[in-house]
Amino acid sequence: MLVELGLGIASNVVGTALASRISDENGGAFAIASQVSATLFILFRIIGAGVSVVVTQNLGGGQRDAADQVARAVVGASTWLGVLTAVLALFGAHGLLHLLNAPAQVFPIAAPFLMALAPAMLLDAWNASMASVMRAHLRTRDTLVVLIIMHVSHLVMAIPLMYGWGPLPALGLPGYALALALSRAIGLALHLMMWRVHLQLTVSRDDWWRLPRRELAAVLHIGLPGAAENIAWRLAFMVSVATAAELGAKALATQAYVLQLMGGVMMFSIATGLAVEIVVGYLIGAGQLREAHRVVKRSLARGLIVSLLTAACAALAGHWLLGWFTQDADILAAGAALLWITVVLEPGRTFNLVVINALRAAGDARFPVMAGAFSMLFVLAGGSWLLGVVLGWGLPGVWIAYAADEWIRGLIMWRRWQTHAWVPHARSSRKRLRPAIVVEG
Repeated sequence: MLVELGLGIASNVVGTALASRISDENGGAFAIASQVSATLFILFRIIGAGVSVVVTQNLGGGQRDAADQVARAVVGASTWLGVLTAVLALFGAHGLLHLLNAPAQVFPIAAPFLMALAPAMLLDAWNASMASVMRAHLRTRDTLVVLIIMHVSHLVMAIPLMYGWGPLPALGLPGYALALALSRAIGLALHLMMWRVHLQLTVSRDDWWRLPRRELAAVLHIGLPGAAENIAWRLAFMVSVATAAELGAKALATQAYVLQLMGGVMMFSIATGLAVEIVVGYLIGAGQLREAHRVVKRSLARGLIVSLLTAACAALAGHWLLGWFTQDADILAAGAALLWITVVLEPGRTFNLVVINALRAAGDARFPVMAGAFSMLFVLAGGSWLLGVVLGWGLPGVWIAYAADEWIRGLIMWRRWQTHAWVPHARSSRKRLRPAIVVEG
């Protein structure tokens, strides 16, 4: 899973580098359109946050048939949510970019790029749901193979489509989006094959559109609070993106480049959080709550050490890493300063990435959004604007707000886990599996 995440992050870094080689304005346009795309894709978290938990709990409790029914139900839900996301990108691109204060020199590049990303969003919705089911069945190597093929094919097609090659015209960022859609279509075909060969799961024609209530109700029980937490964070984060955009195209490009590097820094923590969610889900389904608690404590300790060391290494190599994207002296200096702030930020983020996934896997999905809403609204969103614009601290002020929010929410989540307040929710999740266990027995 770490390698899989690394490839995904590397793909984004390469995309930013390819765009920035055209111009820093293209780099900024790539960044702001990608952030809008990621925000829209959070709609998928309504089911994505729940499918892994529900499938792993069913598998841990010995309920393979129930797990398969949930998997098929999620395919249909992904269709509807994917279509909605694509429509919003296609017809709402201009309005969404205006909301984010896209600079005048960036807007004409970002708008058509965001619209061109719409088909890939629908395909990614299917790919993400199928990959989640594969991971829940512990077929992580198979999902890695699919991801490698998708990213390699994307890169092979993106370069000639962006810069032109032979009879192919140089399409710029829309060429990147076209290559992305084609590579995601390849990924979907491979996932369908993997489901059939390794999981003995075949998607029927009706499964692409059907929305079975019982199976989706279990997914939404976990997914809706999980999605609410992700949506709340993403909206607060987009305020910070709008703040950076208000500071100018150069500030927007600086933030874009540093955010790409931060993907690599937090890669281990993300992989640990996803792995913890799968393992804790199995353990909750099997009724092994003490072992689940030990897994989370060990994983968090390792995550904190690795995140701190990785962030420090990135800060030390800041100028060299940022040199992949630009040679602008102002951007290099500003970006290097932000990387040092991340040394403080990343350990706090690790609490959230690991513990929130564990709480969700235990069935305690509502607490993270309720407890973190205040910090996301006032510290992340409000703090970014206050420190960055009102007090005139610029991008360092925005990143100080990031760090404060991650630490506040992270410590709240850790207290929730450490005091065992999640245990009643885990027992309730286990009880929901018992009727099916009795029937099968």
